Amino acid sequence: MSERGMTDPDASDEPQRQERPVTAPPPALPPTAVGTLPPPPFGPPAQAAESPWPGWIATGYVGVAGLIIVLAVVVGQGGTWLADQLAIIKGEDPPSWPVTGWVTGLVVAAFAAPIRFFPRRWAGLRAAGLAWLSGAALLAGLGTLRAIPVVHNELYLAALAASCGGIALLAHRFRRGRPAAQRPADRMWLSVAAGLLGLLPWLLLGALGGVLETGLAVLAAAGFGALAGTVLGGWFWYLYTALARWRLVLGGGYVAGVALALLAAGLGGSGIQLAALLAIPALGYAAAALQREPSGASTGVLVGVAALGPLGFVDPEEMFLLDITDVLGSALVAALAALALGLVAGFTYALVLHRARVRGWVAGGVAVVVALTGLGWYGLAGQPGLYGDRLFVVLDSQTMLSDLDGNASREDRVAAVYRRLVAHADRTQQPLRRELDRFGLDHTPYYLVNGISVRGGAVLREWLSRQRGVDRVLLDPVLRPVRNQPGILPEGTRQAPARPLWNLTMIGAPKVWSEFDATGEGIVIGSSDSGVDGRHPALRDGFRGGDDSWYDPWNGTRSPTDVSGHGSHTTATAVGDRNVGVAPGARWVGCVNLARATASPSRYLDCLQFMLAPFSPGEDPFRDGDPARAPHVLSNSWGCPELEGCDAAALAPAVSAFRAAGIFFAVAAGNTGPGCGSLVDPPARYRDAFTVAAVSEGRTVTDFSSRGQSRGGPLPDLAAPGEDVVSALPGGGYGPLSGTSMAGPHVAGAVALLWSAVPALVGDVDRTGQLLRQTARPVRGEPGCGSRAAAGGGILDVYAAVSAARSA
Repeated sequence: MSERGMTDPDASDEPQRQERPVTAPPPALPPTAVGTLPPPPFGPPAQAAESPWPGWIATGYVGVAGLIIVLAVVVGQGGTWLADQLAIIKGEDPPSWPVTGWVTGLVVAAFAAPIRFFPRRWAGLRAAGLAWLSGAALLAGLGTLRAIPVVHNELYLAALAASCGGIALLAHRFRRGRPAAQRPADRMWLSVAAGLLGLLPWLLLGALGGVLETGLAVLAAAGFGALAGTVLGGWFWYLYTALARWRLVLGGGYVAGVALALLAAGLGGSGIQLAALLAIPALGYAAAALQREPSGASTGVLVGVAALGPLGFVDPEEMFLLDITDVLGSALVAALAALALGLVAGFTYALVLHRARVRGWVAGGVAVVVALTGLGWYGLAGQPGLYGDRLFVVLDSQTMLSDLDGNASREDRVAAVYRRLVAHADRTQQPLRRELDRFGLDHTPYYLVNGISVRGGAVLREWLSRQRGVDRVLLDPVLRPVRNQPGILPEGTRQAPARPLWNLTMIGAPKVWSEFDATGEGIVIGSSDSGVDGRHPALRDGFRGGDDSWYDPWNGTRSPTDVSGHGSHTTATAVGDRNVGVAPGARWVGCVNLARATASPSRYLDCLQFMLAPFSPGEDPFRDGDPARAPHVLSNSWGCPELEGCDAAALAPAVSAFRAAGIFFAVAAGNTGPGCGSLVDPPARYRDAFTVAAVSEGRTVTDFSSRGQSRGGPLPDLAAPGEDVVSALPGGGYGPLSGTSMAGPHVAGAVALLWSAVPALVGDVDRTGQLLRQTARPVRGEPGCGSRAAAGGGILDVYAAVSAARSA
């Protein structure tokens, strides 16, 4: 890109004529452009001494500096997002997004500032420096907003809309009184068309949030467009329109693209900006192609419409690193498609507008055709509708169960717990339910935790928190639908193990089968997970059967199915036959509480209430639950972190209720190790749960297994095999998986063996847990947090536990 034909609006004509080489007179600027556009809104540039550099060196510096700036932005944003995801996985404090924005802004300024002080005859290059410096400052400012947690996306969008709109308004007022740039109708309509073209992939692959969230996303996108139109306003394009058409598009589009990359890095919650960094910068070429009469309005419209895609059609709460095939993958595909369409629009516009002038009605027709195509695409192939989040209202009055008769039979205890929970919830929830009904607010009551799930956002949350009897209001996220459902785990080998593998022999399960003739007969294990493949050879004969043995609140399936394979693996480890399950003689019931590897407080409670008092499809858990059909043992290979809406005490009343009912609650410790104090998420942190860490075949605690503190805080109860554990995979196969999710079912199966061999222990949760801990064997070395913090009482030994119980 050559700069010798450009003028600086800050300087008079005469000095410029003296500075230009006589042998290369510049082309004349269009008369309309010279007389109608204001000078740069950021004030006159500082005086600089003449540089001895040739023009090609200055142009080359700008080209290389732009690449370095984009690289710095991508590395800074991508690296911080990756660190943020790893912090979520490990349960650690997230990195500081504001610091990332400030540091990146300083790096950009270091490369952009020298450009601003180039000689005046390189006015276009100087404009690039000013645009990039402005983008760096705005990145630092907008990046600070990302300190707002992603679970409060509505608050973030409101702050983004106010910030972008406020800055753009201040810039507009700063220019007040100066002549406004012309806004040709054809260019404005073509800007709308190009923006809608960039929006098309999001209409197909994304989904909108609730009413308030969507409205705020529209406002935030409009404010962001206004900000882009300010940074790349008429003052900027004024310096490029003197170039030939293709130099304008290639040179001006490149500079504009770098500026848009800086702005896009500050757009959206954690993860959203990665999609914006792919989709938005390419629009710089389309913006350049539309500059017949220099104007920032067309740029603002173009960018604002396209920005609605990542802001409105993606939920930052669902941008998980572990779910690359899910929302994150869809967002990246949509962003890449938007990038390609943006480039196509830019160079098509450059080609068409170079040869002919498009009439306003033709340009408007193009915009209408693109809009109608998008709406049709959205309605027929997308996920139309609004999918706003819910709120979980926790009441301050939770049911007291400590006075129940602990010597009653297990059946009587389960029934007594169910009746008391339902009666207490009915009585204490009535005032709030009446208010919700009066305002027509959709809500669902729960009794296991005395609370109500209500559809609504930030405004309703504030109102609910002020109602009498309300303790606190948690977020209850709703997953937005995705076009491509996550893939199921591979089938693995079709051959079942010929003999019990290391994990079963380590805990002594085969010796219990042979010496005590106990395989779990008469015991029912409940599995809350991603589902169960009920047709798998290792699982089909163990299903209890009946309408009240399977519940799927996510998809409404009527027979056992598995959406990912995780639940099939964990259930078979507890109860499967063919040498993969600890208690092959036990039976199982199942519930789907995980969809796409995540859930919410209400979804976890849906399954837990089903386990306490099973019911048939379509029946009311409050009125139709049958506690006599409750399973004896629960296997829970899941956790509810803050990102899913749970605080530390969210599910504590539910777990306490199972203990009072005599139902053994086994739960995986979590995979946030090896840091000390990483055992933090419910329900593993609760004293009334039996928490299981993971060990390897070498009898050492795995690195991924969550750990407690050496002193104080929640601890695991013991450890079980959790690395390369072979179990059932969907479709009839078998294969290894690792995680504390694999360790927890070993304990659930062990309790089934113990209660089958010693029926007097059935329902005695305290004595059972004590036996398992007392008979556990030590782990091999744990220098980090200590063996007790890492593995509790040691490694599960069900043979020793059964032997001790029968001796007693």
